[in-house]
Order: sequence, then structure tokens, then C-alpha cells
Amino acid sequence: MAEVGEHKLISLIGEQLKAEASSTDFESALDKPVDVEVEVDSGDDAAVLNLGSDRVVVSTDVLVEERHFRVRWSSGIDVGVKVAAANLADIAAMGASPVALVVALVLPGTTPLSWVLDLARGLAREAARAGAIVVGGDISGGEAISVTATAIGRLETEAKAIRLDGAQVGDQVAIAGRLGWSEAGLTILSRGFSSPKVIVEAHRQPSPDYVAALAAAKDAHAMTDISDGLVADLAHIARASNVAIEADYSLLPQSDELVQASAALSVELSGWLLGGGEDHGFLATFPSSAQLPTGFTKVGTVVPRTEGTAIVSVLGPEGVEGSGGEPMDLRPFRGYVHY
Repeated sequence: MAEVGEHKLISLIGEQLKAEASSTDFESALDKPVDVEVEVDSGDDAAVLNLGSDRVVVSTDVLVEERHFRVRWSSGIDVGVKVAAANLADIAAMGASPVALVVALVLPGTTPLSWVLDLARGLAREAARAGAIVVGGDISGGEAISVTATAIGRLETEAKAIRLDGAQVGDQVAIAGRLGWSEAGLTILSRGFSSPKVIVEAHRQPSPDYVAALAAAKDAHAMTDISDGLVADLAHIARASNVAIEADYSLLPQSDELVQASAALSVELSGWLLGGGEDHGFLATFPSSAQLPTGFTKVGTVVPRTEGTAIVSVLGPEGVEGSGGEPMDLRPFRGYVHY
């Protein structure tokens, strides 16, 4: 980076983003073209987007080297996909259609140019999968790589935002997407292994089910993406909605790949399923009478909140925690915390 210089780098990234956005090698998961009107692109002081009369939804996330990713096992493409997915999943979880990303980079001078251009490719690819585009950002030098993205979404004029505080007693609790895969991949990589590849890649490049999230917006009372871990995110909805949630461990998706990996590594599968985050699947509550959208699986029920009792409980099957049907001890499953 020190050899290339900031302005040349901005130009090269812009070229990479445009080339990737026009590629026919990948397409939107939502089966729709990028339809936002970009009045002013990257290179000016700010991007200008024409969204008509719709409301704008905004979210931001930061990924820091050695805390959220490690360059020794994540390529620039991996990191680009990961930061884009983390942001775009937040937009979809509100019931909004992703539109654009702006990205701020902190790069040491020794960062290889090829890694940064791969980062741009990853950002553009995941943005396109969600029906969005990358429209600009900023670059600064620093001691470690960090990538901060701000996502912009469109919420139609008459549409409701799907918030955390909308869950109602009697609602079905359901999830869409992978659960525990990213945490399992991190465990595998941390132990010096690189297979099973499908699990490792799930950590390197999460793949939110944007289609399921936007389909859920029609009936969902509350929704969030699973970024901190299932138990932690169940608690976020329960606390915001002033309700309690009862989940059933036996209803959680337990793929053969994860079961086999947990046995091979002597790791409790429950730790990955209940405490693992960053898969960016979706957790939502729906009316008891609603038919769940394609991709969603029921895992629990919203119940009244009672003073002195847990706001989240998970009933464990035989062999997981005590006898079948008994509440599990959820203290080990705090999810991701920064401090």
C-alpha cells in the first residue's frame, strides 16, 4: 500500500468494484437486478442515491484483524464477503431490501495490493448477491487491517420495519439459514485444520438467506440476524419485547457435517448451536396461525415473562442436559462479547 499510494488505490478499487459488479459469474440471490439510481458514484465527497419516496434503512459494522478475521486463513475475498454479509443481513432483518454499501478501510503500508483488490471483489460479490452495490468509502493507514461497512436499505413506503420489540405471547419462534457452522469452522481453523472444507468455508464466507428474510417480513412480528449466537439473540428479542422464549434443542437444525465434526474434535455440539454466532441466519417470531415462510423452521414459542425466571429457556433432549425435556444450563452460551 505504501508503494501504491491512496489515490491510485482508490482508483484501482473503483475499477475492481465496477468490473465485479458487471460480471456475469454471479447474480443476486433475490433474483432481481440492482435497481438503485446512483446519481454520484465513488470519487466525489459522497455518494448520492435516488430512492424515490421509500424510507432509508442504515446499519454499520466493523471487522478488525485478529479479532474478527485472520489473514493467515482468510483471503481478501473472504473478508470482503464477511463484512458485506454482516451488514446486509442487518438490513434484511429489518424487512428492508439492501441497496448499497460504503466501506472504510484501515490498511498498514505493507498490505499486499492483491489482497485489497480481492477484498473489493468479495464486497462486490456479496453485495450483488443481496441485490446491492458498493458505492464508495474511505481509506486510512494504520497498524492493523480493519474494514468498516455501512449498509443502506430501502423500505417501501407502506411496509413495516420488523423490529426486535415486536414479539407477542403465543408467537412461533423460527430460524432460517445455518446455525453453528461459523463457530465450528473457527474451531477447526484454530486447531490447525482446514477440513471439512464446507464448514471452514462457512466461517470464512457466511451466506445469509436474504430471500427467506424478506419473505418473512410479510408476517413476522420480530426478527434479527443471528450474529451473537442463538441464545444471545433470543434474549435480545425477549428483552426488547418484554416476553420470554422457550426453545426446544431437538428442533434445532443439526446437520450430519456438524455432528461428525463435533465428535471428531470432542466438542459439544450444543456449544456451536446455542453459542456460535456470525452465520447471519435469521431468527424471527410469527403469529401462531401463520404458515412459516420457505426456509424457516420452528424452534420454540413466545410465552409470558414471569419475574424471577429466565427470559430464555431451552429444553434439552436425553443426553444433552439431564433428562429429556429439562431446561438446559445456558450460562456457557453467552454468545460473542467484545469486552
